[in-house]
Amino acid sequence: MTRVVVSEFMDLPAVESLRDVFDVDYTPDLVDDRAGLLARVAGADALIVRNRSRVDRELLAAAPRLRAVGRLGVGLDNIDTAACEAAGIAVFPATGANSLAVAEYVVATAMVLLRGAYLSGNEVAAGQWPRARMSQGRETAGKTIGLVGFGGIGRMTAKLAQCLGMRVLAHDPALAPDARAWSDSGVGRRELDALLAEADVVSLHVPLVDSTRGLIDAARLARMKPEAVLINTARGGVVDEAALAAALQAGRLGGAALDVFESEPLRADSPLAGAPNLILTPHIGGVTRESNERVSSLIAERIRGFFRNP
Repeated sequence: MTRVVVSEFMDLPAVESLRDVFDVDYTPDLVDDRAGLLARVAGADALIVRNRSRVDRELLAAAPRLRAVGRLGVGLDNIDTAACEAAGIAVFPATGANSLAVAEYVVATAMVLLRGAYLSGNEVAAGQWPRARMSQGRETAGKTIGLVGFGGIGRMTAKLAQCLGMRVLAHDPALAPDARAWSDSGVGRRELDALLAEADVVSLHVPLVDSTRGLIDAARLARMKPEAVLINTARGGVVDEAALAAALQAGRLGGAALDVFESEPLRADSPLAGAPNLILTPHIGGVTRESNERVSSLIAERIRGFFRNP
């Protein structure tokens, strides 16, 4: 019987739909037991992961029967896709299933950072009244959001931002200047440095590859407006965290929100600790109850379809 190993959390109805046709080993904390994971995949025909399980050459060597990998998300930097291709292993990302969740996170966080007022709860509860300072918040309408990467998530973010009256720019070297996506969306195309200089909000939507590692470094942060805000829901290695912390501490940036980090979980001694106007969340930008259902259902469907029609 086809055996499916699931090493991270998955929506239970989707797990049960797999159990209807396969032998399923659902162990959501297996990601934290590397030796156990390598042992379990020895007899696996399919493996389903999120972003923390490393599907590398070591794992592939331990899984001689493996024919398919399902990714409960879209980023593939934890999966050695070249090695999978060489071994004839199909890789299925959940493309599109969590786009709305990420887009909502970006737009909501941009509003919080621009307005600033929502960060005063502790002061008000302590009897302080920072009304003058909190009255300097900014409205979202009329502001410019710059999207670094204009794939599915970037385009969904653009739609939501436009509904709020934001002007949208984007940079994506993989998208031709005459691509219909630009004219159909009403989004302005910019080179990266021009986008950084023009945007009030910069949101990152790129994979972590050699060309994007450290993309937002000290020099590029210096190109941003002094009151601009940066949001990263892509991958942690895209942003130089020490440079970002320094820019926030020096007041050279209006604020930032990071949902992803170069090392996850974030180290306690990270330079980001204590930086002002900074929102930190634990890689959940694309994870809501609804998106988890969509992502899990899509991957379960892809795995079922693959083994029905190999």
